[in-house]
Amino acid sequence: MHQSRLNALVIDCDVDDLHAASRFWAGVVGREAVPPATPDSLYIDLAERAGELSLIVQKVDHSSRVHLDLETDDVEAEVQRLEKLGARRIARVKDWWVLEAPSGHRFCVVPARKPMTGEANRWS
Repeated sequence: MHQSRLNALVIDCDVDDLHAASRFWAGVVGREAVPPATPDSLYIDLAERAGELSLIVQKVDHSSRVHLDLETDDVEAEVQRLEKLGARRIARVKDWWVLEAPSGHRFCVVPARKPMTGEANRWS
């Protein structure tokens, strides 16, 4: 059986200056913006705190909003489970899926980047 967990809150920003947006959100939540690997990156992480969700500021070409990332050790199995609950696939991006909930909210199912251990992570 696969395991999944809530991984990140992603702040989608329809802006020209992602660095300015990340400085703002870093100030709001009291975290430091982590310099991206490349200057043209579409993602800026806000420094992690133990026991808290990851926060990511992302440059997008749609209206600004917030979305959740779910991480799993089996993306396809988790997407199929969520489809049975009423989600629908919107787009495949690299190695993850953008889904839409019956409520219209978009969210992502991404591969686990950290070990998935313990019963607390198992949703399915």
